Amino acid sequence: MTVAAVAPRSPAATAGLAPGDRIVAVNGHPLRDAIDFQFHAGDERLELTVERAGAAATTRLQRRGPGLGLELAPPRPGDIATCANKCVFCFIHQLPKGMRRSLYVKDDDFRLSFLHGNYITLSDLDEASFERIIEQRLSPLYVSVHATDPELRHALLGRPRHSAEIVPRLERLAKAAIRMHAQVVLCPDLNDGAHLERTVHELAPLHPHVATTAIVPVGLTRHRERLPALRSLTPDEARALAATADRWQRRWLGELGSRFVFLADEIYLLAGLPLPAAAAYEGFPIAEDGIGLVRMFEDGFNRSVARRTRRGRSDILTVVTGELFAPRLRALLAQGGFDPTRVRVAAVPNDFFGPAIGVAGLLTGRDIQRHLATQPELGRAVLVPAVAVRDADGIFLDDLTPADLARDLGVPVKVVQPTPGALLKAIRDS
Repeated sequence: MTVAAVAPRSPAATAGLAPGDRIVAVNGHPLRDAIDFQFHAGDERLELTVERAGAAATTRLQRRGPGLGLELAPPRPGDIATCANKCVFCFIHQLPKGMRRSLYVKDDDFRLSFLHGNYITLSDLDEASFERIIEQRLSPLYVSVHATDPELRHALLGRPRHSAEIVPRLERLAKAAIRMHAQVVLCPDLNDGAHLERTVHELAPLHPHVATTAIVPVGLTRHRERLPALRSLTPDEARALAATADRWQRRWLGELGSRFVFLADEIYLLAGLPLPAAAAYEGFPIAEDGIGLVRMFEDGFNRSVARRTRRGRSDILTVVTGELFAPRLRALLAQGGFDPTRVRVAAVPNDFFGPAIGVAGLLTGRDIQRHLATQPELGRAVLVPAVAVRDADGIFLDDLTPADLARDLGVPVKVVQPTPGALLKAIRDS
């Protein structure tokens, strides 16, 4: 494992570690990756085998608290286990050519699932990987289920050469007390209706080891040449699904002590329905997957506004978001006392991926620039959600930067974290 950064005056700094060092063993245990390092580096006294400039040396390290002050470099693309499936709904297959190479990496790596919450299919997980997950207690894991019917799941995954039967794999991990979060990408006319009913009812007996089942709508871009014909969920279907999920949740809350099945925010927004109360998300364990993010944001915004000191008339500024959330954001700002003629919400259409994609996180710099160029006045600043800036070097999916937008639009462009406090502070500061 390569050292990326060392905090000053930390145990790692005291031991003489520096960026670029390669840690190859801890207390005599060879390392394969960051998980091995975490697993073997829990002792108070550590003996590290470190390679520097081609030479190996032993370094001793003494803990002084929970952290070591050590940041390890992320895995390189060639070190990541990639996905051999050809899922009919795979978003990466719907990307146009010519984008940066990292966007086309399809990972199916249990290590990234444990470390970062990436979803994995378990379809080609070998015996050694199963044993390692169980031995090192790699929990929670995030599993792409999609359907429990073996033949249907095999078809959804593009008929891979490995068996796609998922329930026995989940049962094995559950028996070892590995906690899992399941996900169903809902494709109308394929794994909905009776198939979805079967899936959630075959997963429920595995609770609490399968802690949650998230149902998210399929995302379809305009770039689906030579791909299976799919369609998006309709508003009527979204409303029916919300009613069905409510029935399931009430049943399992009584039987399991958990609602167990949770719908993506997009489904409620598409249906035009109120989102469930915060308590219904049971601590928001899968918020990063779009399950309860809107509820968290709206409740946090209202709390922050209630503490805000009232100020006088504000300057004009523009807040960028996607078409799906724009109406709710406008209503939130109005309820918070912001003049909509001064703090203007720009609902940017997604021309790059197509009208079926309405979330802010998939906006490109060119779409933002093109839409804002049509606005009569942008004001003192443009606020762009940080979820649209995907890479550490601060660029949009199409390689434009906020500085490019600022140059083209003639106003400052500020990237804002998607939290109520960050948005209110950016509005105040602008």
